[in-house]
Formats: sequence, structure tokens, C-alpha cells
Amino acid sequence: MKTDAYLDLAFSILAQPTAPFHEDAVRYEIERLLEDCPHVSVQRDAFGNVIAHYRRGRAKARFAFAAHMDHPAYVGREFLGGVPEVYRKKKPATQKFGAFRMWDLPAFEVRNGRIYSRACDDLIGCACIVAMLRELEQSGAECSTYGIFTRAEEVGFVGAIHLAKSGALPKSTTIVSLETSSVKGGPVELGAGVIVRVGDRTSVFDSAATAEIQNAATRAKIPHQRALMQGGTCEATAYALYGYRTAALCVALGNYHNCGPRNRIAQEYVNVADAVGMAQLCVEVAKAKPADPHADLRARLEKRMAEYRRFLNHQDTKAPR
Repeated sequence: MKTDAYLDLAFSILAQPTAPFHEDAVRYEIERLLEDCPHVSVQRDAFGNVIAHYRRGRAKARFAFAAHMDHPAYVGREFLGGVPEVYRKKKPATQKFGAFRMWDLPAFEVRNGRIYSRACDDLIGCACIVAMLRELEQSGAECSTYGIFTRAEEVGFVGAIHLAKSGALPKSTTIVSLETSSVKGGPVELGAGVIVRVGDRTSVFDSAATAEIQNAATRAKIPHQRALMQGGTCEATAYALYGYRTAALCVALGNYHNCGPRNRIAQEYVNVADAVGMAQLCVEVAKAKPADPHADLRARLEKRMAEYRRFLNHQDTKAPR
């Protein structure tokens, strides 16, 4: 995946204002970016989540990649989202967009290999899913997969729960949550690659699905890290509560929820290569054929077992003294 093409997509999405329950601009931009993909069908559910389905050939979708379209902001006089009061009491400048206000920060800048934005969380995830769908379309990939864009995650996974309860996605689908997660939430490094997220602060995710994703990253030689990210709870946990098998990817995020040094509101930031790697890993997972993700590990362990089988013939008749 070309970095310039990804940055163009990211700019288009991150330039849109957003807030919980006010994701209209982001949603319209996502739909616009998918208009020229004839193998991607796009629909909205009753709550306003976007469900995009790429399908070429007869394969059934095994994975759905999900990201949320909102970001903490003021809606009316109420602040929706997790930003501590110590940051808000200084009354940092805001910019008004109709019924809501965002922090008055640049929407998109690229400096020193990083994307800086007033809302990386989770518009970077949205950009990765759009990039994946467009890459599958342009490459003519014979596969099937979903891209899910949800509303109001910042106030308790409202859109994701609505989607999960609706049954719009088959329960056979593994949902992979895409996020930007605080670099302080796990033993990870900004710029060291996409993170195969084993779990979050609340739960751990499906072992086989996680292994399959990590195997895809290894095969494609995509730089990656593997970690339990404890900085917050992501949508994978919400989907799992309603019976879906889940996994997760994320990129390390600086200034999580705009909480910068010295208790000041600041732009969030991610590493460009990490974000591009997350988009490319989604492509690889979507294209991969079904396989036993533990086959290689099982073969190594059975080889070791066979190597030491000779010791099984020895049985002590007396307990050692």
C-alpha cells in the first residue's frame, strides 16, 4: 500500500468534524470514498452505523473490520467522552460545528513521519478500513469482508452494541476492532509497527483469531508488535459480550484524547508507517484462505514430543529418596 495514497485518504477523513451522535460529516466522506468501488456495497443500519461489504467471487466473509466515527467533544454544554476535568477547566479554545464543538486544533498535519490531528481516535481506524476496501477493489482480490463504521463509541459503545444486537452481521464473522490506543497502555513503541492487540483493560480476545492475524503479518513481513493494551476498553470487548468472536489491531497513540503535557489540550499523533501497516495487515487478513492458525506451533511441539518419547519408557518403581 502506497503511503501517499493512504495519507490522501486519511486527510479526507480526518478533515471532517465529529462528535458522539454527530458523525454525519465523517459518514458522508466514508461513503463518498467508496462510491467508485463497484464490489463494495454500502448501507446504513437503523442507528446510522455504516456497513460496507466487499465481495468478489463466492467466498463468505470471515472477518469484519470495525472502527468508530466519533471523538470526544462538547455537544451543547455537555462534554461527551473521556477527557479529565483538569484539562477542561483551563477552558481551551474550541471550534463550533453546528450543535457541537471540537478543540480548536489543526485537523491534519504530517511532520517528522507522524500524523497530528485533533481526532486521530478513531478516524485513523476509519481511514485504514477505507484504504483496505479500496486496495481490495483495485487489486481485484477474490475475497469477501466487511468494513464497519460505528457511532457514539466514546460514550459506551452505543453504535457497536446496537449493531451487535441487531444481528446484521452473521455470528460466524470475526470482528476485528481497529483503534488508536494510548502508547502508555502497553509495552509498545510508537513507530515499531502495527499492534496485534491481545486484549484491553477489560478482556482478552480470541486466541485463534489473534494468531491468524499475527501469522498474516509475519507472512507479509509487516512490522508488528503484540501486546495487551490496558489503556482503555475497545469495541472488541463490546462485540464479544453479544456473542461474536473478536480480535483487535491498533496503532500507538500519543496525547490520547488530546491530553498533552502539562495538562494542556494538544493534537493526538500516530506514526505514519504504523497506520499504513495496519491498513495493509487488514488487506492481508481479508485475502487469507482459512487455515489452522496453530498448525506450525502444533507441529513444533509434536516434533519435540517425539524427540523425547524415549524417556517415556522409564518408570520409577520406587519414589526417590
